[in-house]
Amino acid sequence: MKELLKTKVTVRLRKSEYRKEWFIYLESYPVMIPGKAKVQRIREYLNRSVTTVDFDKRRPARTTENSVSFKPKRDDNGIIVCKSENDRETMFYADSLRKLRQNEYDNIELYSELDKIQLEQKEKSQENFVRYFEELISKRHKNNSESIKVNWYRSIEFLKDFAGETIMFSQIDTKFCENFKSYLLTAKSGSNKTEIISQNTASTYFSVFKAALKQAFIDDYFTTDISAKIKAIPHEESRREYLTLEELNILVETPCELDVLKRAALFSALTGLRHSDIQKLKWKEINVENDQARINFTQKKTKGVEYMPMSKQALQLCGDEGLPNDLVFKDLTNPAWISRPLKKWIESAGITKKITFHNFRHTFATLQLSSGTDIYTVSKMLGHTNVKTTQVYAKVVDEKKNVASKAIQLKNL
Repeated sequence: MKELLKTKVTVRLRKSEYRKEWFIYLESYPVMIPGKAKVQRIREYLNRSVTTVDFDKRRPARTTENSVSFKPKRDDNGIIVCKSENDRETMFYADSLRKLRQNEYDNIELYSELDKIQLEQKEKSQENFVRYFEELISKRHKNNSESIKVNWYRSIEFLKDFAGETIMFSQIDTKFCENFKSYLLTAKSGSNKTEIISQNTASTYFSVFKAALKQAFIDDYFTTDISAKIKAIPHEESRREYLTLEELNILVETPCELDVLKRAALFSALTGLRHSDIQKLKWKEINVENDQARINFTQKKTKGVEYMPMSKQALQLCGDEGLPNDLVFKDLTNPAWISRPLKKWIESAGITKKITFHNFRHTFATLQLSSGTDIYTVSKMLGHTNVKTTQVYAKVVDEKKNVASKAIQLKNL
């Protein structure tokens, strides 16, 4: 904690050299002057004098060879005592100035600190929010999954499209944020910029933007939390496409030009693992004890350490066992590179649904719930940190139950 100087201001007198008269001045000590290494004693003369000062003969002041002086008497309030009414009023005036100057010194460091904060705030308000946004990814999200980083980068790109490469912090207010929200809801994406991004995608990008605003407030770039004043874009509940057990069996019988893709997709349907986790799965993470195979791994997305039992069929899809550090599904490429052969495989099986690799994970969840596995167990098997995330699959199962309830129709009833 910075120690205050504790400057004290005192009313003092200086004897006139030629008359029985005392000039009044204010003495302030200690005072720090910019450019001075040591504290200073400041004297401020008030252009006032008195002639009827009452001195205390018991308290000697400055003594020389030719004279002896005494300190003036002071009343209970510290005001120098004078005999005449005019001099008393003069001393009251001097004390009022002392109080004013004392108050200034008492608060000068607080004022200086406030000025410093205001200056820093002004300097920060002229910095580029876009650059700050980009630096957040490397500084605060370097350990996050690639999918999260991609959402941050895409959010920044849409922000640049909306307002340019340079956006000063001083430009950002609730109106700016609302306008950006409206822009996202009608923004076009893709190489030809022909399709409007979905509301859920816009919701994700705007949530990232709000997170950056929140961090900027924490880092003192804003004096108010703008992110708390703006509402998020509502997230629409999207349909989770899945495959039936019959469709999975058809895919088992249908050839695929990439064998590793077929095995990995069916493995996802039997375990619920994400593509990213299957892609980095190593043989040392698979153990078989008492005829029960299981996976011990760290989820790439959530960083959660998971224990996952798996069936013999899932283990069979892994193929021949390799060395501990070998990848189980070697040569499984990123989702963008498998979309074409995956689509071709699905169409060859006569399935008309729009299926991505991630839909095999949805299939696992839906089939598990449909077969009677409780939602908490399914949530744990999926590696969800919150069971609410799993509830969307339960709604799909409820829809199936609603359809099933109408399957049996009696005649003439």
